[in-house]
This record gives sequence, C-alpha cells and structure tokens, in this order.
Amino acid sequence: MLAVALVGAGAAQQRRHPVSGRVLAPTMGVEGAAWLDRPEREAEEAPSKAIAELGLKPGDVVADIGAGSGYYTIRLARAVGPTGRVVATDLQPGMLEIIKARMAREKVSNVELVQGRADDPVLPAKTFDLLLMVDVYHELAAPQVFVRKLKEALKRDGRLVLIEFRREDPRVPIREEHKMSVSQVREELGADGFRIDRVIDVLPWQHIIVLRAGE
Repeated sequence: MLAVALVGAGAAQQRRHPVSGRVLAPTMGVEGAAWLDRPEREAEEAPSKAIAELGLKPGDVVADIGAGSGYYTIRLARAVGPTGRVVATDLQPGMLEIIKARMAREKVSNVELVQGRADDPVLPAKTFDLLLMVDVYHELAAPQVFVRKLKEALKRDGRLVLIEFRREDPRVPIREEHKMSVSQVREELGADGFRIDRVIDVLPWQHIIVLRAGE
C-alpha cells in the first residue's frame, strides 16, 4: 500500500483512472506485511482514533477490503463484538494466511476470510453496514467496476469509508501515487453513484472519507 514498502517496484505504472486521469498505484505484496504491523504505526497513523471515528456498534457487519496483514481487521472485530461480523478480503492468499494466523493468536472468531479479485471484492449483496478500505482504493486496478460492486454490497443505509493519505499535504511522506485528495475521491466515486457524506480530518497523515450511495 505504501511507497516505503514498494522500493524496487519500479516506476509507477501508467494505468490511469478513466474519469480523473489519476495514475493507479501498484499493489503492496505480501513482503510488505511486516511494514503494516510496524510498532510506530499508531504514532504515525493513529489507527485507534480512526476506529473510534467509525462509530461502530455491537452487531454491525463490516468488510475490511484489502485487509493486508489484518491490522485493522482484528480491531474491527473487537469493535463490533461477538454479535457482529467482519469479512476480511484480500487479493493475495499469503495475506489471508497471515490474517488466519493472527486470528488464532489473538483468539478472534468473528472474522470470515475471502479472497477477492482485482475487479470484484466477492461480497454478498445488501449485507454490510460498513465497507472499509484503508490505503487500498488508490491501488484498485479496475476501480469503476470494483466500486459498483461495493455499492451492491451495502445495506440501504450503509457507508463506504476510505482512509487515504492526504494528497493535499506535501508534508505527508508518501509518494504521490499513493495519496488521494478529497476532490479526486469526489470526482471518481461520484461518477459511480457515491456522494461524500463527510470528511474527518483527525489523523496525522490521512483523510477519513465517509461516502454513501445515491438513490
């Protein structure tokens, strides 16, 4: 997900979003999993604050899309409690194996693992209170197709939340193709039926962008 973990990946691939023209970033490989779990992540990104801002309730059904090492997955599982459910998806079987081991280690049982595809999160329709993508949306290889399937997976009053590094802030030490601006999110997802409900800027480096599907 982050450029720091993508040293040696080469120049940014020049695939572009068909609406905004934004360069689509490459996907982090399994070799980057340790970076996701780095001890300083709380200080740099404040994930505990991000989880609190999501306002999850016991019993909520949540998908952690592009879950990586499961760093957020376990925290989401605790937030929704034993009556809730988290579906953790990732393209890479190696990441899902890491999450499976983490679940056993931390004794978490309310998480289901799903291997997604580049053009499909592989989620059931009208099921989720919240779809969360943490530093993932900007890497989607087929963003418009993927986003339309996300819309189908949400309950009528469900939310799609993107946590993305702030492109507007040059002080955020991340390569440009791994950042998103609010205006880019509005343009790209607006084209596929989502509107920004609110933007929460309480994190050191990232936007929390809450979207809802239009009628």
